[in-house]
Amino acid sequence: MQEEWPPGSVQRPVRVERRPVDEAESRRANGPDWDRYADEYQATHGEFLGDIGFVWGPEGLTEAEAGVLGDLRGRRVLEVGSGAGQCSRWVATQGGTPVGLDLSWRQLQHSRRLDEETGVPVPSVLGTATALPFAGDAFDVVFSSFGALQFVADLQGCIAETARVLRAGGRFAFSITHPTRWSFPDDPDEPGLTATQSYWDRTPYVEIDDETGVVSYVEHHRTLSDWVSVLAGAGFSLTALLEPEWPQDHDRVWGGWSRTRGRLTPGTAIFAADLR
Repeated sequence: MQEEWPPGSVQRPVRVERRPVDEAESRRANGPDWDRYADEYQATHGEFLGDIGFVWGPEGLTEAEAGVLGDLRGRRVLEVGSGAGQCSRWVATQGGTPVGLDLSWRQLQHSRRLDEETGVPVPSVLGTATALPFAGDAFDVVFSSFGALQFVADLQGCIAETARVLRAGGRFAFSITHPTRWSFPDDPDEPGLTATQSYWDRTPYVEIDDETGVVSYVEHHRTLSDWVSVLAGAGFSLTALLEPEWPQDHDRVWGGWSRTRGRLTPGTAIFAADLR
């Protein structure tokens, strides 16, 4: 299994394939997958994420430390793949006006729960990153912390939609599994340090439910140059690329992320780009 945030899904009998998958099939698989996994995800990782907290990845790097979004005061901010809205709530505490979007209805239910528990509400909508339900030039900042981008087939359409809803000069930032991890098994221990497949093989990773024969999970891989090229093609100028180092005292294991691997090779890439 490839690495993602979170690891695949609830454990279930699946068979794995590598084959082309279009946008419609990816969406049909990954929305229900997140619905199934949402409760476990929030129970397992909620404390690490914080009800009002902005973490860019399993290494624990926060936006307060990274600062890639810039000054958020008075900014309209869209979080794509917002989950339970933890990052967006942090944005609100910094003076921004956040809106969340997620493909999973169950994740948005958790967001509503945290709205009530924290007293920091985040307006959130059910939708997809390839067809954002917002007017053009509606936001000053768009971001995604291990959100939708690895799970869409139509990456060009997704980035074009981001450019459409951003005002000129707006900031787009996102974190993903570091592309070099595609070459390695999803194993937090020593076996996860040995490359087993080509970095340049972009064939999607697909899980098929053994009981139903339905595609239940899809992840798409792009190289670093792919990401830079698609951003440039949509009118963005890259301003930052961060590869967080694993903290020495950080013991958390999250799927294929661990100190064993994280002290030797990057697990997360964070991009920031401005719309020209």
